[in-house]
Amino acid sequence: MRTIAIITARGGSKRIPRKNIKDFCGKPIMAYSIEAALQSGVFDRVMVSTDDEEIAGIAESYGAEVPFYRSEETSGDHATTSDVIWEVLSEYGKRGEHFDIACCLYPTAPFVTAEKLKSAVGQLSDSDADTLIPVVAFSYPPQRAMVIEQGRLRSKYPEYVDSFSQDLETHYHDVGQFIVFRTEAFGRNRRLMVGNILPLVVSELEVQDIDSPTDWKIAEMKYRLMLEMEEGHS
Repeated sequence: MRTIAIITARGGSKRIPRKNIKDFCGKPIMAYSIEAALQSGVFDRVMVSTDDEEIAGIAESYGAEVPFYRSEETSGDHATTSDVIWEVLSEYGKRGEHFDIACCLYPTAPFVTAEKLKSAVGQLSDSDADTLIPVVAFSYPPQRAMVIEQGRLRSKYPEYVDSFSQDLETHYHDVGQFIVFRTEAFGRNRRLMVGNILPLVVSELEVQDIDSPTDWKIAEMKYRLMLEMEEGHS
């Protein structure tokens, strides 16, 4: 069984300039994804898909491969992650390399660890699932959601107004760190989040969207806290 980690890191970033290589607790944020993939020991290839020479240089300095650059079609704002993954797998295929399992690993995922990736690949390969996605429980029940209509609040789901939180079904959401999938299943529809999907439940401490400068600071605080907790347990 051959495996590949594909780190998707284009140069353009609207909300946080040069986001994929911005310093995060002492090194480019993309470095965390590269190091986790390499240290996991479960990938035959760890590559970065980019359209940017500076990103490519940093990727290679941390041990990743950049065997080719993205096409113009997959470098724009409207290209999907699935488009990028398909292009990478197709390009390797032209070179005679094929993979059974792939991991789409995002470049702004400092909470990803080698252990997590190793576990994810192992769980998927030992199952009959097509895909594995890390998820986290919503911190507050979505059933209690409210909406504003004409300046007034109303319950979106009034049938749950009097329910106890512990009686409500737990809902989860994707944490935006990585997706592990079988390439054969992906090739059938070229979409990542379809088919028979396994969950990998992670804690809220290991999750942070990074879409603004404030998000960035919160992520660094959570990352340092996570390290302190790990040191306290060692």
